[in-house]
Amino acid sequence: MKFLRPKSKTLLLASAAMALAFNVQSLPAQEKPADHGDDASAAYQPSMTTLGQLQVEIPGRKPGDPVMTPSEYQNANTIYFERCAGCHGVLRKGATGKALTTDITRENGFEYLRDFITYGSPAGMPNWGTSGDLTEDEVDMMARYLLLDPAAPPEFGMPEMRASWKVIVAPADRPTKKMNDIDIDNLFSVTLRDAGQVALIDGASYEIKTIIDTGYAVHISRISASGRYLFVIGRDAKVVMVDLWMETPGPVAEIKVGTEARSIETSKFEGWEDKYAIAGAYWPPQYVIMDGDTLEPLKIESTRGMIYDEQTYHPEPRVASILASHFKPEFIVNVKETGKILLIDYSDVKNLAVTEIEAERFLHDGGLDSTGRYFLVAANARGKVAVVDTKEGVLTALLETGGQTPHPGRGANFVHPTYGPVWATSHLGDDTVALIGTDPEGHPDQAWTVVQQLYSMGGGSLFVKTHPTSAHLYVDAPLNPDAEISGSVAVFNIADMSQDEPEFVELPIVEWAGIAEGQPRVVQGEFNQQGNEVWFSVWNAADLESAIVVVDDKTLELKHVIKDPRLITPTGKFNVYNTRADVY
Repeated sequence: MKFLRPKSKTLLLASAAMALAFNVQSLPAQEKPADHGDDASAAYQPSMTTLGQLQVEIPGRKPGDPVMTPSEYQNANTIYFERCAGCHGVLRKGATGKALTTDITRENGFEYLRDFITYGSPAGMPNWGTSGDLTEDEVDMMARYLLLDPAAPPEFGMPEMRASWKVIVAPADRPTKKMNDIDIDNLFSVTLRDAGQVALIDGASYEIKTIIDTGYAVHISRISASGRYLFVIGRDAKVVMVDLWMETPGPVAEIKVGTEARSIETSKFEGWEDKYAIAGAYWPPQYVIMDGDTLEPLKIESTRGMIYDEQTYHPEPRVASILASHFKPEFIVNVKETGKILLIDYSDVKNLAVTEIEAERFLHDGGLDSTGRYFLVAANARGKVAVVDTKEGVLTALLETGGQTPHPGRGANFVHPTYGPVWATSHLGDDTVALIGTDPEGHPDQAWTVVQQLYSMGGGSLFVKTHPTSAHLYVDAPLNPDAEISGSVAVFNIADMSQDEPEFVELPIVEWAGIAEGQPRVVQGEFNQQGNEVWFSVWNAADLESAIVVVDDKTLELKHVIKDPRLITPTGKFNVYNTRADVY
């Protein structure tokens, strides 16, 4: 194992508790206490959610409860759901952020809460008061709110789900063959986050073929095994199914699976292609299996239960990432708070069989190795990666990555010149990139260990990316507070990784985009189908210009800039072929 010394400026981030948010907010300079840290999270707020629109009542009052009017409570509840629940949990049980249950908040007291909300902390709590995001009265109100018992949003079961379900175009009325001249395999589904849309962009001409209204803040796009259907899910838990064969691709079905969600996937095992779709919710904590042609909800399963190590009950174990196995008719479902990976056998939905694997907390993003057999997922709060053998259905390894808060996206697979096949993850909390050996047969001594640690531009990375035809590994850092770093991408030459201290090239993506206003961030590289271009989102504020920058993978030079007034806050990009075939 080699731990390499950095050759570039390193910005260590104290924490990334709020860094999972995809919501840019530039904060004005202000005076702050000496112990307040300007880390990435201090410059960002969590993603907004539609939970904040729910009307809830003040829980039963107890002696000593602070005075709060119903309108104040509703306002505070909205602020909490929109800005805080993503890290602290809807029921305030904690996850990436600390628990805020009343046994803790009352012990700390009103003044402590007020000051903490005002000034934040070096551990990742944004400075809501001194930043100007919350007024002094709102900070006061939020401190009182946290002294009251949390309000639970309503459940969302089969009656609510079926009421939201719409078949826009019935399967019998859909095309029997492709009706357009789009090269679907080289099409990109691009999230336009704050517009509540996705843009379908041609990978060769860079033309926006169409823009589709979806749900709020689309989190991911996934493709059916056949490549015909595009599924997107927003943070408002709305799933939209798009038929790419239509003359102009458009929605054919939609459903809401809860009030907040992140994940969607479709069945891929041979003989089960396009048969089912599955979506996981943050609230209520559950997943639903749906018909793959219509999104009709067939089976809802709660994820509430015991935390794997403590064996204590958790009322809000949220569903993080979901992948489809290529070896069995199974979905791989990662449950954050309980630290469990569920292998869900969809061959008999009525009599569902689930294998429960104890892994680690808090499970987040992950992807398959290059063979598609092994699934690697980050347990980001504990700095570990869990490895599951999807063929045998067992936990293969649980290893520390050597960095703070691993955040791989789906990771990056390539052949290391010394250690053979590896899978890479970057980290939110520091500038390290961990390379994990994934070849237990050809390189058994390196399998499931960190064989090398690279040092990139700085902390705040969300995604790493490469391609089987590429000689490069790309590492972004959109949540870094330094504008030069967040506006650039680090590129490592894979052939140089046999050296003791491989250097990287820094690509000035924002400069290439020619955007002068705001502080745009560069996020999530995505290759085209051929693997000779990599696209980066230049993600600016909603009222400012954004762009997509296309880089020539061979020369590392600017190839094209896609600009259009309709490209509002572009974030995730998903090439149809690469997403369908799990190429990353």
